[in-house]
Amino acid sequence: MKKQIATVALVFVAALGAQAQQVSTVIPRDKTQSTPRLNAQEIKADRLSAQMARDLRLNGYQSGRVQAINAAQAKKMATIAQQNAGNQKAIDQQCDEVCRQRDAALRGVLSNDQYTDYYGQRAAYNKVAKDFAMQNADAQFVKSVRDPAPVSSNGATISPARNTTDPRPAATRARGAAKADGSR
Repeated sequence: MKKQIATVALVFVAALGAQAQQVSTVIPRDKTQSTPRLNAQEIKADRLSAQMARDLRLNGYQSGRVQAINAAQAKKMATIAQQNAGNQKAIDQQCDEVCRQRDAALRGVLSNDQYTDYYGQRAAYNKVAKDFAMQNADAQFVKSVRDPAPVSSNGATISPARNTTDPRPAATRARGAAKADGSR
């Protein structure tokens, strides 16, 4: 009986010692730093991937691969939209090529039945991706107009316009000046 208690105690002490030697993998977050946020392309890729996972009934491995493919495609399309802003023909041409590359990549991930279903809905998926790329480029343009980056003034200053001491409207002041001259 004493041997059994000693053995149990020895195993218990060994387990506690092994647990004490393990390094904690939890890293405390620095509260002075902002939390990482997804950018617009990642958000769209996540939504598109979730929709494809539902529509095509993807398993965990396929969902992860489709997510990576869609993230890369969204990033490429956003870059194309920024580089060719205003040239819709070039954007459409280059985005179609990116969609063809996605089709080839998905061919290796999806089963034949899933790829057939995807191919039937491909136009809708591509339209969503292209529309988002254009919307994102438009949003960045609007933001740049609303919040322009500071530009060097080269020493120029902006000051208020000349302040007039007479509160009357300019037309009234002009008539008053003409009467004072005696011209009328």
